[in-house]
Amino acid sequence: MQSYLTELCAHQEWADAEHWRVFEAHPLALADQTLCERLVHIHQVQYAFLWMVGPRTDSFAFKELKDYATMADLKTDAQKFHATMAKVLNEFTEAQLEEIVNAPWFSRPMNISRRHALMQAAMHSHYHRGQNATRLRELGGVPPLTDFIIWIRKGQPPAAWI
Repeated sequence: MQSYLTELCAHQEWADAEHWRVFEAHPLALADQTLCERLVHIHQVQYAFLWMVGPRTDSFAFKELKDYATMADLKTDAQKFHATMAKVLNEFTEAQLEEIVNAPWFSRPMNISRRHALMQAAMHSHYHRGQNATRLRELGGVPPLTDFIIWIRKGQPPAAWI
């Protein structure tokens, strides 16, 4: 199971980087409030799930767009998340992936396995990348193809953040 989650997280980073590269190349994208707020949401939820699967050192507080001086700062934060997630995921044993963790931010907190939490984080990001792709098209841009199968066909390349 860990190898599958490793692939899922590697794809998530690759897809995030592909979107960031296209957004940076299209001037209207990173000036668009809706797209930028959704980028913050994507990356904050990624961090929330990283915090959720542990190890937890303190409480988690969601940031907002206004908490980032520039979009480049958000991108740096996103890169940091992916590097940390890869390291943390690599350290989990199969048994630890099945351990139950708590998602406290729901109105009715829920308990799920680390494995399911990590899968949800990747699927949540994928969902919102689709929304951002639609928004980019509305702004006159061309979104990248970032489906998992495209990543596989390309030989599972690492993320290219620049």
